[in-house]
Formats: sequence, structure tokens, C-alpha cells
Amino acid sequence: MARSFTPTAYDDLDPDRRPSLAAALIPVLAVVAFLGIGSAVLGLDPHPPLLWSIAFVGAFGLWLGYDWDDLFDGIANGLVMGLQAILIIFTIYGLIATWVSAGTIPSLMYYGLEVLSPTTFLPAAAVLTAVVAFAIGSSWTTVGTLGVAFVGIGAGLGVPAPMTVGAVLSGAYAGDKQSPLSDTTNLAAGVTNTDLYAHIRRMRTGTAIAFGLAVLGFAALGLRTSGTIPAGRIAEIQGGLTETYAITVVAFVPLVVTFGLALRGYAALPTLVAGVFAGAFTTILLQGTGFVAAWEIFMYGTAPESASETVNDLLATGGLTGSAWTITVVVAALSLGGILERTGVLAVIAHAFTSAVRSPGALVAGTGVSAIFINALTSQQYMSIVLPGVTLRNTYDEFGLDTDQLSRAVEAAGTPTGALFPWHAGAVYMAGVTGVPTLEYAPYYLFAFLSPLVLFAMAATGYTIDANPVSADAGAEVGEPATPTPGGDD
Repeated sequence: MARSFTPTAYDDLDPDRRPSLAAALIPVLAVVAFLGIGSAVLGLDPHPPLLWSIAFVGAFGLWLGYDWDDLFDGIANGLVMGLQAILIIFTIYGLIATWVSAGTIPSLMYYGLEVLSPTTFLPAAAVLTAVVAFAIGSSWTTVGTLGVAFVGIGAGLGVPAPMTVGAVLSGAYAGDKQSPLSDTTNLAAGVTNTDLYAHIRRMRTGTAIAFGLAVLGFAALGLRTSGTIPAGRIAEIQGGLTETYAITVVAFVPLVVTFGLALRGYAALPTLVAGVFAGAFTTILLQGTGFVAAWEIFMYGTAPESASETVNDLLATGGLTGSAWTITVVVAALSLGGILERTGVLAVIAHAFTSAVRSPGALVAGTGVSAIFINALTSQQYMSIVLPGVTLRNTYDEFGLDTDQLSRAVEAAGTPTGALFPWHAGAVYMAGVTGVPTLEYAPYYLFAFLSPLVLFAMAATGYTIDANPVSADAGAEVGEPATPTPGGDD
């Protein structure tokens, strides 16, 4: 479970340092401009635009009257919220390298090429990753393990990698969102004071509609990719795999260990570390690699030298040291989000939003928009759930809405959409482990668009928006807070 803190509410801000709405919009617009110009116009990596944004928002905070200690506390809070994500990124980069060297991912690719076809591959990938993510409660673990193998299988079948990643992410986030073991599922229930299973039940219809439409979309895309596979392509890849690795079901031991521990409810980080050890020892015992060499692979990655360039490209990994680029982006993005929260910018904008709401449907839709907005600004999906979840609880009471409406809104819009923003921790991770840039897979990540759109459609029509004619005091008597269970990251 992610470490958390209580974000500063509007009424808790020092009136002498509380920015007006117009002033609060200045750093927000600056961040959008820096990230947009830096990435789209100048073609820079996210690091420089994020640094510009941190400097600008920091100067804004000093202008408001905050000192360096205040700003540093904000940075620290942002990093605390994302600490689990940082540690998991470190671990999973090493895990992928050990699973390649152990033959786990190569064996998954080999057998997958024998049973899947271009026509059925995309919907099958979405459904299978959804099942696994639901079972283990972790979208990140699912993508970093099974998803990496699917990218290789898709390449062998002639399916474009961005489509494969879009299908994998759609399934992983849909399954994760409904899992009682998931971090974000527990977090959304906990911060909104909602019973965990009431929250899951409230999400069920919207998730089923959004994911069902996504699977239909992938089935349609599969028909477009169902042309003839180039002669000898699959044989070439399978030959390259067998030439380099011992291909056998025994290579699935790391997979069994990792998913087995996850299914038993162990937390994501120790589960992944166990997967690293299983991968390293399988590399030694099955592939005949020396002890030191196996751990050097964990550290520095893999570089296969088979006769197939496709295999060499697909299975080249960076190991633990390869996570440096990703980690630095995540640290900078979390620092920016922490300063925006600490200076009251997000609280002021949230207050303005709640003051403008006039109907239950508008409140639910606006909550979803705010979760997406906070995702983009703070680069952390935990913040996209915590901030509106805490800020808007009383407003939902005033409109006679049960808290599961709030928990559903923040998760339906907050959890899946983070991976659409190139500077977001989730997007940086997904692009890093799959090797496909965010802006390339984003058009095919159908669930990220459909999940909030279904939420907005329900809000507009009033479908499942059940308002009760109760007072704010009576509205507070809802389910007990959810007790977070050990589960995956997201």
C-alpha cells in the first residue's frame, strides 16, 4: 500500500498565503506550456521541462510567502506518495532482465507464437492481462511480466507493438481496477470512507461496459492485422529463441513463484523481489549461467546474440541500471506535484470547482475531470485519487450521494488515464518496460479513454447516479473505511 499524507484543504490554507483562483492558474498554465513546448515543439526529453516547471512553481511559492523548508516539505510529500512506484521500477527492470536470461519470457514467446493468431491476438491479450491483473491486483506487475512477453509474441505475428501495448494496458488496468488486492482500489475506498466491496460493486457496470467496448475495438483492429505472416517469420524467431535459451515449461518457475505469492496476498514489492531471486536461480540452474554472471545480468541487463535480429532486439534489456532514465523522470514529476499541492494551487482550484457544481451528475463528471487534471499535473495516480477523494467528500454528502459514487468517479478517471501523459510515473514506466513510447501506444490504449467516457455518460444520463434526499450530517453515515489489503502497485 502506498504511503500517504492528508493533502492541505482550502480552509486549512493560511489566508495570507492562499492564492486567488486567477493566481493559482498561473503556475498550472506555466507547467502545461513548459511540458507542451518542451516535448512537442523542441523534442526534449521530459527532464528539462519538468525542471523548468519545478523552478517556476517554486518561485511562485516564494512569492506567496512560503520558504524553502515549506517547499521542500511539499517535495518530500510528493516523493513519499510515489516511493513504492520508485522502488518497484528499480526492481522490475532487474526482474525483466533475469526473466529473459532464465528463459521465462523467451518460453512464453515461443509457446505463444504456436497458439495465437494475428486475428485473435489483440482481444486475447486484453482479456488474459485483465484476468491476471484482477487475480494479483497489480497492473504494473502484469505489464512488466506478461505484457513484455506479449510484445514479443505480437512482433512475431506481425502485430504493431503500439497496438499490443494498448491491448495489454487496457486489460491490465481494467482487471486491476476491479481487484480487491489492488493499491488504487483500496486507496479510493479508504480515502472516501467507503466499504471496499461497495466501491468495487459500484465500479462494476462502468468497467464492464468500457472494457467490453475496448475488447470489441481490439477485435476490429485484429481484423486489420490479419494479413499473411511473412514466410518463415515465426520459424526464424522460434529458431533464434531455441538457439539462445533452453525453451521448456521449467522456465516458468519464476512466473509461478511471483504470481503465486501475489495470489496469496503478499505485497507487490516483496513479491517482485522473490521473482528476481527465482529468475536468477533459474538462470543458473536451467540456462547454465554462472552465479556472478546471473547477478551481473540483473544489474546490467541482457544482450542476446542469436541469428535472429528480431530476437536480439526484443530481448535486449537494461537491467537495474537501465532504470535510471525512468527513475529521474518520476522523481522530478513527483517533486513538481508535491510543490503544487504544498503551495495550495490544487486546493484553490478544487475549491473553485466545488463552488460551481449545481447537480449530482455534474459533481460526478467534474470529479472525473479533476482526477484526470491532477494526474496530468502531479504525475502520480495516487494523488489523483487522494486529492479529490478527500476534498470532495463533504460535497457529495451535501448532494445526497453515497461515498461509493465519489470512490467510483476518482478511480474510473484517475487510475487508467495516468499512463496517457508522457511525464506521468505510470506512462514513463509503461513506455520503459515495453519499449514503446507513450504517444505511440496512447491511441490504442482504448480503456483509458472509454473508462472516463462511460463515467461521463452515466453522469449525463443519471444512470447509476443515485442521489438520496439526506442532509450533509446524515450523508456521513456510510460504510466503514476500507482496510487496505496487501496488493499490487498500479
